[in-house]
Amino acid sequence: MGFKHGLDRNNYLPLRDTVFHTLRRSILHGELKPGERLMEIRLANKLGVSRTPIREAIKKLETEGLVIMTPRKGAEVAEMTVKDICDVLLVRKTLEELAVRLCCDKITHGEVVMLKEEEKKFHDILKTKDYSQIADADVALHDRIYQIADNQKLLQVLNNLREQMYRFRIEYLKKEEAWPILLSEHEKLIECLEKGNKEEASEVIRRHIDNQEATVINVIKGKKNV
Repeated sequence: MGFKHGLDRNNYLPLRDTVFHTLRRSILHGELKPGERLMEIRLANKLGVSRTPIREAIKKLETEGLVIMTPRKGAEVAEMTVKDICDVLLVRKTLEELAVRLCCDKITHGEVVMLKEEEKKFHDILKTKDYSQIADADVALHDRIYQIADNQKLLQVLNNLREQMYRFRIEYLKKEEAWPILLSEHEKLIECLEKGNKEEASEVIRRHIDNQEATVINVIKGKKNV
């Protein structure tokens, strides 16, 4: 049972919430693997807490679909399914199309420069082959677009969706052969935003997400065939 980090200490949150966020992050980042059993005693010892907040966190993770309860086995990390990726990316695609269209209306020269800086950071960090860092750099680029769109309700929904997307994003970014296409899509998207071309920006973001969906579906199907 692997944790890269310990308990996410936060003096402003109740212990049960801190435990929940720690376990949630570990699942989303792939530290706790799909199908891995979540044994209360082992988790409690690992995080230095009692079993009660562990039990409460697992119940909450079950409501989010990140954990399933299996007869005679107990709690385990939910497997990634083709339906999961299709559902979440359908919503993401619709929302990101709206974000880039709003961005086309509002983007300034200074914000274009910032987007290009985020893209350069993403390009440079690929050399590390640290998939968590690469995913964070990808998130930062997309977050910059959401901020430029300047719609707080849209931003809130996309931020929530981002957490659900993290496991899929990591799997996508592990496919290094997809990186050249990904970089090309980022560059083309920024070019469209700079020109204020809504239709082409929408097409680029749709293609960008469709490529991610196809890649992750292949990964999920491949794991089932192993």
